Amino acid sequence: MKKKILLTLWFSLLLAAVFVLFWKNEFKYSLPTPIPKDYHAIAMGSKIDLKCCTMDRKPVFIHFFNPECPCSRFNVPHVSELIKKYGDRINFKIVVLHNEKSVTIEEIQNKFDAKIPVYFDPAIAKNCGVFSTPQAALIDGSQKLYFRGNYNKTRYCTDAETNYAQQAIESLLSHTNAPTFDALALRAYGCSLPKCTK
Repeated sequence: MKKKILLTLWFSLLLAAVFVLFWKNEFKYSLPTPIPKDYHAIAMGSKIDLKCCTMDRKPVFIHFFNPECPCSRFNVPHVSELIKKYGDRINFKIVVLHNEKSVTIEEIQNKFDAKIPVYFDPAIAKNCGVFSTPQAALIDGSQKLYFRGNYNKTRYCTDAETNYAQQAIESLLSHTNAPTFDALALRAYGCSLPKCTK
């Protein structure tokens, strides 16, 4: 009888540990990021003041990144691919948010395998209406917000049908009407700002 109780207790503890690990590393990031109380929404089509970034009439793609956020780390290869594929037609920028550990511009550029501008300015996120990482903001040549949202429905950006950021880029470059996206594309998921925790 004692053996059964100990075995049941051990199994319960193991199950609880698995649940806690699943919650910390997976499930909580599949829930929408809570909207901050002081959040000021920025509508699509709004003029975006990008004091940080020189404009040459090329669209600007801003990747909001936190090295400490698991969701941000998972989509680094996907963002690197976008930079390689569209870097000649779009000005890519990376904005690092809530950097607990000190990282340099060069370390971020190496992580993405791209020599593109890197900023550490949370005001850029506020100007674009971004309150979580990872998020993408695509600004057209007239400095208007064309797309702000998620990269993909899946954490690893492997679903071609829900490649939201890439679809927005393709649409802008082909001068077609902005695609209609579902809530999964536009509702923020990931690590919330300012501390990039969930």
